[in-house]
Amino acid sequence: MILAPVSLLMPAPVQGGQQSQPVSRDPGTTGRAFSDILLEKLEEISALQQKADVLTQEYLAGKIEDVHQVVLALEEANLALQLAVQVRNRAVEAYQEISRMQF
Repeated sequence: MILAPVSLLMPAPVQGGQQSQPVSRDPGTTGRAFSDILLEKLEEISALQQKADVLTQEYLAGKIEDVHQVVLALEEANLALQLAVQVRNRAVEAYQEISRMQF
């Protein structure tokens, strides 16, 4: 499984009183919305889950004899799902923290 780095938007240094603009550290994500990136990653997680399901069904049907391949696909899907849950938890925590701020 190839993990692509999650690019963070870093503010550009302020020069001469100009407003800073967010600059992407990863040139491959320039101009892409966060929601698009999130949707793409969720689709990848779904594909991993489907692959694990197919391999499990093929193993149970006797089409695959290598159980290691099946276990590896299941663990890969499980880890991807756990990561997605942790990202969701962090996003919820951030939202709750922002909602507690007084303006």
